[in-house]
Amino acid sequence: MRKLLALVLAALAASAGAQDCSILGQNQTVHQTMNDWYYWYKNLPAVSPATFADPEAVLDALRYRPLDSTFSYISTASSSQAFYGESQYLGFGFSMKFTTGYELRVTDVFPSSPASEAGFDRGSEILTLNGKSIQRTYDDGEWGTIWGGEEMGYAVDVAFRNSAGEAKSARIAKRVVTIPTVPLVSVHETAGRKVGYIVFKNFVEPSYAALDAAFAQLRDASATELVLDLRYNGGGLIAVAQYLGGLIGGDRTSGEVFAQYVHNDKRSSQNSALRFTRPASAFPLNRLIVITTKSSASASELIINALKPYMQVVVVGDNSYGKPVGQYGFKLCEKMLWAVSFSVQNSLGQGDYYNGFAPDCRAADDLGHPLGDPNEASLAVALTWVSTGACPAAASAQA
Repeated sequence: MRKLLALVLAALAASAGAQDCSILGQNQTVHQTMNDWYYWYKNLPAVSPATFADPEAVLDALRYRPLDSTFSYISTASSSQAFYGESQYLGFGFSMKFTTGYELRVTDVFPSSPASEAGFDRGSEILTLNGKSIQRTYDDGEWGTIWGGEEMGYAVDVAFRNSAGEAKSARIAKRVVTIPTVPLVSVHETAGRKVGYIVFKNFVEPSYAALDAAFAQLRDASATELVLDLRYNGGGLIAVAQYLGGLIGGDRTSGEVFAQYVHNDKRSSQNSALRFTRPASAFPLNRLIVITTKSSASASELIINALKPYMQVVVVGDNSYGKPVGQYGFKLCEKMLWAVSFSVQNSLGQGDYYNGFAPDCRAADDLGHPLGDPNEASLAVALTWVSTGACPAAASAQA
């Protein structure tokens, strides 16, 4: 089984023998693991594990904050398995972002979720949470708690305006939600070319079959170009990124270096190279157009970096997040410690893109149109680039 292997190679090292699951025991495990495996272990402060209330507090104190404010984290083992193994999480079933000031807009809604059943759609504006405006929620210091933790059934009363301008309200309660890894595949014709368009949401175990089906669909439709929409894809399993890279690169990358793992000097014996495969669903592509936003991270950025030595990769949208490092999963009793343990470089030794990838053509994440609509700003710019080989004048001026 490939499930989770790409990110849990070091779990045995942390779980060999019986673990002490007292608070002190877990604190000591985090402290020792970070000293052994953390990519920036030389920058760790001197702390005593016994002085912290829980392992999360230890991790927070040890972070190398110039670069790692969120990369390393602790989760429950069950939530990690659900996400990476099944593309599931406990939540409300939507994603959101601030646009102007305290204007909070819905960017995506997952099917058969509390949010979809409440009437959320792309572009909806959330007006109040439990009767308070978004700004008041912030001013009262409740933003960090209003959405709850990993608690089944936790509910929030929401007032919102949908994309059609209709005022609505609902109580949404957390439950297990499945994220479709490839929710949209379509073909657009421009300048006599058939352009495949794939929205890809996360690099998880179900992605293998979903990507195979998507590429087979585009191949059967005689697509010769590909626009890969990673605008909300925060990453996941590196093995899935390697597989996707092979689908895009096909024969030209088969057997070539996809990525190189570089560990700290204590773990340099773990340094290795991953190579592209050539999955059966691959079809000839001479270049790739990727749509990104600041939510495009980790494995999404790895795809860009890994393919650049072999083919033209054009980035449309906004700067990506900037995460050129990866984590191993270490068993921590009923939890998992995901500690940054290596940096990822391409075949030319290029990495360190902590500021993300800047777009070749800057374009808006257009909440006024559904994803896949050729009039949606980012897709429109991508299609223009296919037909002209250049950014639209407005996008070039913005960039």
